Amino acid sequence: MNPFQQNECKETLCSPVSTEETPPQLSSSLKKTPPKICGSNYPLSIAFIVVNEFCERFSYYGMKAVLTLYFLYFLHWNEDTSTSVYHAFSSLCYFTPILGAAIADSWLGKFKTIIYLSLVYVLGHVIKSLSAFPILGGTVVHTVLSLIGLSLIALGTGGIKPCVAAFGGDQFEEKHAEERTRYFSGFYLAINAGSLISTFITPMLRGDVQCFGEDCYALAFGVPGLLMVIALVVFVMGSKMYRKPPPEGNIVAGVVKCIWFAISNRFKNRSEDIPKRQHWLDWAAEKYPEQLITDVKRLTRVLFLYIPLPMFWALLDQQGSRWTLQATKMNGNLGFFVLQPDQMQVLNPLLVLIFIPLFDLVIYRLISKCGINFSSLRKMAVGMILACLAFAAAAAVEIKINEMAPSQPGTQEIFLQVLNLADDEVKVTALGNENNSLWVESIKSFQKTPNYSKMHMKAKSQNFSFHLNYHNLSVYTEHFVKERNWYSLIIREDGKNISSMMVKVMENETANGMSAVRFINTLHENVNISLGTDPSLNVGENYGVSAYRTIQRGEYPAVHCKTEDKDFSLNLGLLDIGASYLFVITNNTKQGPQAWKMEDKPANKVSIAWQLPQYALVTAGEVMFSVTGLEFSYSQAPSSMKSVLQAAWLLTVAVGNIIVLVVAQFSGLVQWAEFILFSCLLLVVCLIFSIMGYYYIPIQPEDIKELEDKQIPPIQGNMISLEIKKTKL
Repeated sequence: MNPFQQNECKETLCSPVSTEETPPQLSSSLKKTPPKICGSNYPLSIAFIVVNEFCERFSYYGMKAVLTLYFLYFLHWNEDTSTSVYHAFSSLCYFTPILGAAIADSWLGKFKTIIYLSLVYVLGHVIKSLSAFPILGGTVVHTVLSLIGLSLIALGTGGIKPCVAAFGGDQFEEKHAEERTRYFSGFYLAINAGSLISTFITPMLRGDVQCFGEDCYALAFGVPGLLMVIALVVFVMGSKMYRKPPPEGNIVAGVVKCIWFAISNRFKNRSEDIPKRQHWLDWAAEKYPEQLITDVKRLTRVLFLYIPLPMFWALLDQQGSRWTLQATKMNGNLGFFVLQPDQMQVLNPLLVLIFIPLFDLVIYRLISKCGINFSSLRKMAVGMILACLAFAAAAAVEIKINEMAPSQPGTQEIFLQVLNLADDEVKVTALGNENNSLWVESIKSFQKTPNYSKMHMKAKSQNFSFHLNYHNLSVYTEHFVKERNWYSLIIREDGKNISSMMVKVMENETANGMSAVRFINTLHENVNISLGTDPSLNVGENYGVSAYRTIQRGEYPAVHCKTEDKDFSLNLGLLDIGASYLFVITNNTKQGPQAWKMEDKPANKVSIAWQLPQYALVTAGEVMFSVTGLEFSYSQAPSSMKSVLQAAWLLTVAVGNIIVLVVAQFSGLVQWAEFILFSCLLLVVCLIFSIMGYYYIPIQPEDIKELEDKQIPPIQGNMISLEIKKTKL
């Protein structure tokens, strides 16, 4: 989990307490000494802020972990739409911090902004959880509620994002700068702990708990919503202990106005005989002070390097969308534990916590001892290359999955298997399809592996006619089918007659790390089957066919069944990940009812462990790119412009998610080719960034000190950002 995408950034959009003398109007709110923790220099109020952040990050990442599968399996959107909406939501979460910063700095202050937008946040979670209740309307209602809930969550999480960390920094007195730095380490740890635990737990709430006979998305969204309520309550509990600086003005707006005035003034005077100015920002001199213009010049040099950055985020943020969808087609059985597809996301925050000290304390030091100048820009370029390799690995895994998966019917094709429940073999002829005939053995010699035949159609949908020969009986039957689907033609015997019915085989509902079962009941009474889900499955008498029911992978040696006059159990055996099974309930005179088992669809063959290399590569790239990049940017930007830099950094994340949205909707590529496309695009961007970095002349610390010594002291009300040292664990 990238710590510097979230509240834990070294700087935030909301302006922390000035390092200058406190203005008179602020003294009343800041002069009181807050309670300390066990006599230390740590204000007791920061405990409430850290707990609040842990719960909020649990809430956000827990909800987001199951979001893609919710779109795919609950709302029944396709993979491209699910990916697009996921990244549209992520993008919105990184646009709204600008709004939150403006509200906090110019109007309400950080404390009230956090309170009010947290209420919006909670409301969003409530609506999002309600959208997962099947009993509340149909797909349209669920979709509308879901989009409203996500919009409110984006406003809430983005709005408080730039304020919480800075508000924690406000609680420290300037003489306790070292303790303040350690607070940010704890703050960062709370964020990663929240994301780590939530991305592990919420997929279990979704998959291991059944609601209304299916995955419990309502609970998976409801628990993160409850954590957000706890976050708000904990934050409010510390209200009387907080130091609450009033709004100080929005520096982001000031920088934008300065740049806009310089551009407009330049074009306004382009035709007049006016001497040229050394820099285009010098055209703002008529309205803005020289020091502000100088700071903006330094800022724009760094912002120019930000232009290629969105492509990196476009790759990194697909862990929760495309990579999760890839995991649904893999087998999560690791022997000692069965991973849900959305639980693989837990690797990112876990590896971040491992890689940051590993890189800082070992790898970077070894490189330095080898005499290699591994500058910040070079680290960022290497981070991009690692992300390229991660997507190349993801493409290789996708190709392997496709090779192991069964072939799919194409245009104007179906796959058909014939299931003969009669006592003897039946000759089946598909009329109008080259009159293909086959002899189908009875269930008495039933095979456990499916035997599908490819059938060609004359249109995208049509009626298929069949001729059935059984002993001296000759029966003609007709069934409606649609292209690109799998079907089972079930032949049954009724006294001296035979008949048939066509049932559609499950397509992708088992791709969420579950197994699926359905039953055909040949008994002369209804059967109620308890699969450990709610409600139990009821199968009608005399060849009734149940709907599919998804259940957890595992051994099912004794599934309880019940008829009107007796109880019995069925041995279903092992139900594997991704497979769908058909069980025919028959009556054995000696042993009683039993189930004949057949695979409608085979289990996933490729282990989910094959995703480990791509997660390791992309997380290593994230540590080298994100942590190093923001540290470098802050070292180059003037102290008064660090909040603006954070705004620009968050916007690059938002733009990166928009790139994924566009590619998902309009590329039309198969998944492995799309992974290769992203890898190649980032490689090209890495080359461009390397050229830009080659010509960039960094400002050295002694130059920064010289520039700051020449600065005019800020007037009352100016915003001075609090500089926070690099966090190390």
